[in-house]
Amino acid sequence: MKFTIIFKIIFSLLCFVFPFTVHANPLRSFNDIFQGLGEEQKKEIFSPDGLIRSIRANEKLEFLPAPGSGIDLHNTIMGIGPSFLTESLLVIPNEGRSLDRLDAYNALGRIRDLKGRLYHSYTRDAEIPLFEDATRIEGGRRSNPIPDPPPVRVLPNSESVYIRLRDANFGNSYYRGDMSLSTHGIIYSLTNTRNLTFMLFPVMREGNFIAVLYMEPLVEGMLVYSMAGAVASDFVSNRVHIPSAIAKRLAVFIAWVSDGLNAAR
Repeated sequence: MKFTIIFKIIFSLLCFVFPFTVHANPLRSFNDIFQGLGEEQKKEIFSPDGLIRSIRANEKLEFLPAPGSGIDLHNTIMGIGPSFLTESLLVIPNEGRSLDRLDAYNALGRIRDLKGRLYHSYTRDAEIPLFEDATRIEGGRRSNPIPDPPPVRVLPNSESVYIRLRDANFGNSYYRGDMSLSTHGIIYSLTNTRNLTFMLFPVMREGNFIAVLYMEPLVEGMLVYSMAGAVASDFVSNRVHIPSAIAKRLAVFIAWVSDGLNAAR
């Protein structure tokens, strides 16, 4: 019994001093996961903005991971029965220190960095902040702000956080962020926990918007593969351009994570 207790203490100390941020599995390459893409597409995927496109839910996806890759964002998104989908693919090339899953997790913790990120408003013909404020809050129905956590040295297996974003179009909007580890990467989903409204009119009801980001260190760099979907009635779709609304939010989430990862180098 004493030996077991001493062993556990020593093991805990080693975990603190030498956190397990290495990968139990060998790194995969981009071509291992995404096959059949053209060279021009790959150039854009490895560029700072990557590729992003919106489609109707019944249209064919362009960025599907290979069978057996263990990555399936599509079924997660389809669980809400979306009307529209947005898919995105980006690889942040290795420069200097290679990025790992711990870097991805710590980038996701920087909620306040979502504040002030710009998008192009065609109605105003100007670049404006999509989220005028961004803060972590206590819970789904508890809106007291809490600070972002400091960077950690050991990855949790899973975590849920709650976020309030003051949206340029939808006013105060509330999300739950769910993080979990997979065999090779990190999965992070954002789901609205209250209605998204425009001029008091509900555009997307609670749980009808979801964005999922998958991050995996590859041989070539950090993969950021993302998909988002939303449920919208024909009445709403005729008044609000839902594909644009989804795409610009996903693009901001991707840029937020990308900047956080680059800052970790």
